[in-house]
Amino acid sequence: MSDSYHHGNLKQALIDAGVKIINESGESGLSLRKAAALCNVSHAAPYAHFKDKEELIEEIKKNVTGQFMEELQNAVREASDAESALISMGRRYVLFFLHNPDYFKFLFGSQNIVAHFRTDKEYEEDYPPFKLLKEIYINFLREKNIKKKKNEQELDLLKLWSSAHGLAAIACMSKVKLSCDWKKAIEGDILLK
Repeated sequence: MSDSYHHGNLKQALIDAGVKIINESGESGLSLRKAAALCNVSHAAPYAHFKDKEELIEEIKKNVTGQFMEELQNAVREASDAESALISMGRRYVLFFLHNPDYFKFLFGSQNIVAHFRTDKEYEEDYPPFKLLKEIYINFLREKNIKKKKNEQELDLLKLWSSAHGLAAIACMSKVKLSCDWKKAIEGDILLK
């Protein structure tokens, strides 16, 4: 993200500035004035898009989750079956945060992600990307005609999520370096298969 706004999408620039400020100072450290300063616009400019700090925070959550969901949904749409969808989702998960490390820190460092691992019940408050993972995993079991106990299903879901999430967390660490390129390692299925 650029530290200044240059006649592009000011709303998105303010969202990205808000993510950066929250990551550095928490939600209490965010103000529309600080986001405007980071974008090099007048302190009044953000009010064309947001009525107050709370509206900006809600839009940040919606925007970041929306972008993440779009990546995962594209992975599912492009897959021929549930198994390849799960692999593709894992790949897209890591790549999305590799390209957007501030989003990873924002989502998993300061937000209250809710996830129920029970596969026999839906929970409205579950985090949308997790709901999608659970749905595709259940489809995978159906497609392969695999019978597993509920606790085994929960453990499988935990393993699937933690594999992608763990790789994404490590990929977002600025001082962790691989001798190979992260992107090539993920896209080439070296790490996710």
